[in-house]
Amino acid sequence: MKIVFIGTVEFSKKTLQKLIEIKADVVGVCTKKKSEFNSDFADLTPLCEENKIPYKFVDDINSNENIEWIGSLKPDIIFCFGWSSLIKKELLKLAPLGAIGYHPASLPQNRGRHPLIWALALGLKQSASTFFFMDEGADSGDILSQKDFDILNSDDAQTLYDKVINVALEQIEEFVPQLENNSYQTQKQNHNLANTWRKRGKTDGQIDFRMSSEAIYNLVRALSKPYVGAHIEYKGKDITIWRVKVIVNTQENIESGKVLESSKNTILVKTYDGAVEILDHNFKELPKVGEYL
Repeated sequence: MKIVFIGTVEFSKKTLQKLIEIKADVVGVCTKKKSEFNSDFADLTPLCEENKIPYKFVDDINSNENIEWIGSLKPDIIFCFGWSSLIKKELLKLAPLGAIGYHPASLPQNRGRHPLIWALALGLKQSASTFFFMDEGADSGDILSQKDFDILNSDDAQTLYDKVINVALEQIEEFVPQLENNSYQTQKQNHNLANTWRKRGKTDGQIDFRMSSEAIYNLVRALSKPYVGAHIEYKGKDITIWRVKVIVNTQENIESGKVLESSKNTILVKTYDGAVEILDHNFKELPKVGEYL
């Protein structure tokens, strides 16, 4: 079974490496030389060169030139793991078995953008790792493999990213042989149960201390590395906040955003229902007690 692989992030790198390890027949790779918006961008070319896999740097995966190149490799199936733009009909129908996509969410729920970030920011306790046959919609095709995973309160973006990779690699080991011997099964999505998460913007990552302590904690861990980090505005500048701790504070007559303590590189700030201690941040000079963030 000849596979053309499309991807450009760390998840792509790990899954391509797994395909090579299980001796899948990867006949070509489409990737990017660099990415302006994928903070988890990964260079796939060393893996390709080491294993003598042809590769092509692409911008528009749906261009005639790229479709012709993929077609020249005569793939039986296309794997698209870690790509931020939709694949159009001509490419989807190029390989006899179709194209397999990936989405780390409990499809048909939570289609759309930034599934790991939204899952953490919304405080979800469980999600899923889902491989599916791609169609012209977004994350709407028949499911090939889906495995649930728990989201712990201690998880942040990096630990959840790593967890998703580990689950996905187990799935790949299971379904690639099934695809090769035509023993795989699929499950249609119930579109009536679907919702779609939107693309996040800069303001979605801004901490407002009128939020609850738990909401601030969830936002910060959702945007921690490998992502861009949550932020606050302080003296006209954006300050990145990487890690906070929820602190019980029963004082009822203190306004949200007031700095209660500031020492040893940590800052305690009043929230709507308590306080958070800022533990990891980009402050060059700590705000003073009594200031407002």
